[in-house]
Amino acid sequence: MADQDEGVTRMKTKRCFPDDVLAAIHKALVIGIRAGSKPHRFIAVWAVVVEKRVFVRSWSHKPNSWHRVFLEEPRGVMQVGNQEFAIRTVQTRSDRLKDAVNRAYLEKYKTPGSIKYARDLCRAKSRATTTELILR
Repeated sequence: MADQDEGVTRMKTKRCFPDDVLAAIHKALVIGIRAGSKPHRFIAVWAVVVEKRVFVRSWSHKPNSWHRVFLEEPRGVMQVGNQEFAIRTVQTRSDRLKDAVNRAYLEKYKTPGSIKYARDLCRAKSRATTTELILR
């Protein structure tokens, strides 16, 4: 993406989350997300950090899921601990990144009670919902 101003082309850069926030996401079992701009409660989701970027996947594929809302309106709010961050979302297309997200889910959620769900999140249907959360 490039911006032009007075004949000068500048590349737009993604706004990154601060390192302490990335560490908190990496450590947290769940984060909260609120999809879209309409008032709604926060939904607890599993999130992983890959290459200093934050990714989530949908386990439910229902028509009114948070993922479907993000497809229609790619902005919302992320909650980590007591902090809230305005976010925008991008659907991940890169197979390399999706593979890295698979590995991150399997590494982070490897307890006996979690591993089944982590494996489900790595299957094709959930893998296709890989969504990056980007600071607005």
